[in-house]
Amino acid sequence: MHVLLVNATSIPVFQYGGTERVIWDLGKALTQLGHQVSYLVPEGSTCDFARVIPIRPHLSWAEQIPADVDMTHFQFHPKCDIPTPYLVTEHGNARKKMAYPLNTVFVSKNHAQRYGSDQYVLNGLDWSNYGEVNFDIPREYYHFLGKGAWRVKNLKGAINVAQKANVRFEVLGGTRLNLKRGFRYTWSRRIQFHGMVGGQEKFNLLNGSRGMIFPVRWHEPFGLAIIESLYFGCPVFATPYGAIPELVPEDCGVLSTQRSVLAAAVQANQFDPKRCHQHAVENFNALTMSKRYLEKYEQVLSGKSLNAVAPVILDVNRSLAWHK
Repeated sequence: MHVLLVNATSIPVFQYGGTERVIWDLGKALTQLGHQVSYLVPEGSTCDFARVIPIRPHLSWAEQIPADVDMTHFQFHPKCDIPTPYLVTEHGNARKKMAYPLNTVFVSKNHAQRYGSDQYVLNGLDWSNYGEVNFDIPREYYHFLGKGAWRVKNLKGAINVAQKANVRFEVLGGTRLNLKRGFRYTWSRRIQFHGMVGGQEKFNLLNGSRGMIFPVRWHEPFGLAIIESLYFGCPVFATPYGAIPELVPEDCGVLSTQRSVLAAAVQANQFDPKRCHQHAVENFNALTMSKRYLEKYEQVLSGKSLNAVAPVILDVNRSLAWHK
């Protein structure tokens, strides 16, 4: 099968790059399974295992799909008619109610349900890119991983949990002074801010952490930062919103909407880092993800619609409860 992966941002990824990292690993896994992969992505993208076709903004999406492609896989709503077989993966939470194509899949069960659908494929990563985990080094702090400037990520709440638990806290993806969403300035020598980090620096910080504090205030569609943290042996202390209960079983963390509960769980942390690592490797790997997408591709190619009715987000709420 020749699969065309379409995304509006460049590959490869150098920092966080959620969607870009997922489709890179998906394409690589598909080629390992014997399929041909091409990418339709912005000018300047490169790839060593698949053909890269630069997006030409002056042409329609249909005009840019090569004739030999069997399945076109969009990573966003194309908002136009596509005359050849295609599938859409919705990675986020829509801000307004609009109909998605019938052949749309989501990135977790909860994510799909919130669009009135039952079609989803859990994200997976190529863990060989992350290197080996050192379980013998001291783990002396906790961490936050995400775009701290996004209010829904609730970095302020994560800091409050760390302070109440009286633990060292490393913030990956945030700054000490934030003016983008109101005013936040954090003064504490026990809290360090690293800004946007990637590569080996990010891996080293995660490998030295005792756990992730992540009290988001929206329905997390999936949570790549969560599975990356689990891979490095970090249990997760988070709110039970969106896909998070699907990612974090009881032996890999604690979920609550209350700061006091999460802080007490952090203080009492006796979770097994090796169990957290095993859970991530077994359940959220790129090969499993690619096989599940192949099943969806085959359904579409057989003429079946994945959804009986067009999916539409049911709730656009982005300020869920957090109890201080």
